[in-house]
Amino acid sequence: MRNVTARTKRIALPVMSLAIATGFALSACSASTAETQSTTSISATNNQVATTATNAETTAQTISETAAAAEAFLGTLTEEQRKQVLYTYDDETKSTSWSNFPVTFVERAGVKLADLNDEQKAAALKVLEALLSEEGYETATGIMGGDEFLKENNSGDDALGGDQYYIAFFGEPSTTDAWAVQFGGHHLGINADLHKDAITFAPTHLGVQPASYTGSNGETVEPLAGMYDTAFAFYDSLTEEQKTKLYQSEQVASMVCAPGSNCDYPTGTGLKGSDLTDNQKQLLLDVIANWVGLADAETTAKELDKIEKTLDETYVNWSGATKYDVNTGKGIYFQISGPEVYIEFASQNDSAGADVDGYITAGWGHVHTIYRNPSNDYAGSVTQQASSGPMGGPMGGGPSGSAGPAGRDQAGNGAPMNGAPSGKQGENRPTPPAKQ
Repeated sequence: MRNVTARTKRIALPVMSLAIATGFALSACSASTAETQSTTSISATNNQVATTATNAETTAQTISETAAAAEAFLGTLTEEQRKQVLYTYDDETKSTSWSNFPVTFVERAGVKLADLNDEQKAAALKVLEALLSEEGYETATGIMGGDEFLKENNSGDDALGGDQYYIAFFGEPSTTDAWAVQFGGHHLGINADLHKDAITFAPTHLGVQPASYTGSNGETVEPLAGMYDTAFAFYDSLTEEQKTKLYQSEQVASMVCAPGSNCDYPTGTGLKGSDLTDNQKQLLLDVIANWVGLADAETTAKELDKIEKTLDETYVNWSGATKYDVNTGKGIYFQISGPEVYIEFASQNDSAGADVDGYITAGWGHVHTIYRNPSNDYAGSVTQQASSGPMGGPMGGGPSGSAGPAGRDQAGNGAPMNGAPSGKQGENRPTPPAKQ
């Protein structure tokens, strides 16, 4: 098994603005809210984070603690709420109920944090804490903090905010039988499958807007900074000949496999893993660890080991900027495509109307990513179906991609692969369904 003692350096380490403290700052819809005291809270604009993550080191420990946290959460719910949260393990809703869109655009599975009382919210977040590594939890809640930042500094849109996220379980929480946790909302879609001695996070969407924002205490919050850092560390390690194979276009490419969509997994474009040195392969694994390293050290090591064994058959391509300078150009796109991993990272050329004075909310400042495993999405429990939202299939103009409707915060950025003419984004926004 590959040594992952340095995994904490491979994941974004943001300074959090989503605080875990006593009492929820967010409103709850339950009549019992005023009577219930919380042990955990989200406040996207107050205080710095004080996590109580268990820091599990083994897969078995993570599964055990996540199952226990899930059971505790279910124990706080009414019978009606339990029915909202629980699905059968192989329910195809698992594949259609996650997206990069705000919650008013796509019907999520499960129950929304905003509809829970303080005790229930606290218990829901404990599930996420138990499931994720400390760094993974910080990344997830940092993304949620960006949503709250946009709500408070842009439009006050009820579709945004730190409590506009859903949690659902597919299968009963267990340490022996397969089950899954789905958690997400705008710019976040976590699909974690847990089964005896294995955890997979494929597929997962991590995004952020703005990529860098200021918390209430003046701290800089950069939930996905590690992705940029490791990507450019890899790019800068390449020779000019390697860069020629890697590089596709000055134009930032669109995502081929949108969140919530099926995918034909393009292969064979760019620089092949067998053409990398051992050091460059390690740097590429450092990039990949931003997604597969969401859980404990053992789980991360096992997933990276599987990927490493097929790295010679894995391709990487890149478009957009070649220097990490957020004040120049429109950002970057890269794709990692192999037998055991598929990753896309795309800076979005549109702010989707989420403009905040003094902050970059397009290009470098607006990021969409996707992580999938061509051989093990959803741990093989379901097959990806077309999204229930306005996207309805792959975005962008890359191989196998078909342009979807323009609209708020869509997965593609309107710029096809390999230098094809750029499309327009942000026009003809889709009409969202009625708010829940």
